[in-house]
Amino acid sequence: MKKVLAIALVLVVLSATLVACGPTSSGKTEIVFYHTMGQNLRDVLDRYIVEFEKLYPQYDIQHKQVGGYEDVRDQVNSEIIAGKQPNIAYCYPDHVALYNIAGAVQTLDEYINSTEVVERSDGATEIVGLTDEQKADFIEGYYQEGAQFGDGKMYSMPFSKSTEVLYYNKTYFEENKLTVPTTWDEMEEVCAKIKEIENAKGNTDIIPLGYDSEDNWFITMCEQLNSGYTQVDKENTSNQFIFNNDANKEFVKKFSDWYAKGYVTTKALNGNAYTSDLFTKGKSMMCIGSSAGASNQIPDPVGGKYPFEADITSIPQIDPENPKVISQGPSVTILKNANKDEVLGSWLFVKFLTTNAAFQADFSIASGYVPVIKSTMEDPAFAEHLSGANGHEGLVALSSLVCMEQESAYYASPAFYGSSFARDEVGLLMQKCLVECSQNLDNLDAFLDQVFEAAVQNCIQAIS
Repeated sequence: MKKVLAIALVLVVLSATLVACGPTSSGKTEIVFYHTMGQNLRDVLDRYIVEFEKLYPQYDIQHKQVGGYEDVRDQVNSEIIAGKQPNIAYCYPDHVALYNIAGAVQTLDEYINSTEVVERSDGATEIVGLTDEQKADFIEGYYQEGAQFGDGKMYSMPFSKSTEVLYYNKTYFEENKLTVPTTWDEMEEVCAKIKEIENAKGNTDIIPLGYDSEDNWFITMCEQLNSGYTQVDKENTSNQFIFNNDANKEFVKKFSDWYAKGYVTTKALNGNAYTSDLFTKGKSMMCIGSSAGASNQIPDPVGGKYPFEADITSIPQIDPENPKVISQGPSVTILKNANKDEVLGSWLFVKFLTTNAAFQADFSIASGYVPVIKSTMEDPAFAEHLSGANGHEGLVALSSLVCMEQESAYYASPAFYGSSFARDEVGLLMQKCLVECSQNLDNLDAFLDQVFEAAVQNCIQAIS
């Protein structure tokens, strides 16, 4: 893949940064927000737009569902080229990096740190920026994602998040006196015990662990080991892909051995079907998947009863005293605009949603995503939601509870044009190695050298 679109973006940088819509026929300043929300989430958003517009009646918030996340990215890209981009958009870090090749993203530091006072229609005043209390309220790993672009500036704000968690069959673990693993070494031991138990029963098709995302697995291991995955290097872009190293080859080698022994499978190796399908049918006893997918980990009742009770905990770690868990889910970015009132209104709206515990609670309950601020735990609606946490119909609430409890563990990878290619390549690398390492035992080191180097070169070629 060549960066044809990136070149096009650079050529239209002036139109991207000078677009200005001006006031609507009503005299209000229109703010346009692109996202991926279904009807239930749009209903939540609409309620809070009414509240925002009561406080700031000079603004008219318009929002639009634009397919999935990649559809939002592509739509924003095309509109940047035409100089007609929205004011606010759902984003992932690599989307922001792509938009910013043309300098189309508004940095947020001047707004975050602003002490300018604005007056609301209710007679109250507030500063434009974030107070110290509001900054401290954000879950650190989620907030810092917006500053992972190599220059220390903020380019996005967290909106709603998810992560990976370990789902396990609590009933099975208790019946077989198994200890829930907290490290990868313990995970290997548990998988071996499950295989032994099930093989003795003749259930040789049981796979103890399903892991949905090969790319997340690789990236998380790099973070837990501090072994190197990617870095931002604006002087030498080919030096941004640093995952070809011995430490990473060792964990890939280890997990390929797990696959050969029947301990683990992944979404791609499970016929591109989420491994929750195995988990809910009792074909696996553990599943590492998205916290936002907890509803898919609940087995169907049989005769009015659940076949087993599920439970959730953090994923295994290299060092449980220094846990690392991936940060996922959408952030929001503000696109540049010559109309400064549109930019200010966009920031005030983003601030309103991301620092509002009631909105974060309602959105989390409706979506299954995790709130981005800690004070949501004190919201009455969210507290009631969490009180229903259990291993059956309350698994979604239990997922949120686990995610909030591990709030200090989240990390975000460096973001740059090409970081999404690295994610794709290490995912493919994991798939290939899990299956083929056992077929290349006589020359395993050379095989791994070849696969890792090819993945790096594919990344470099994709951005050249």
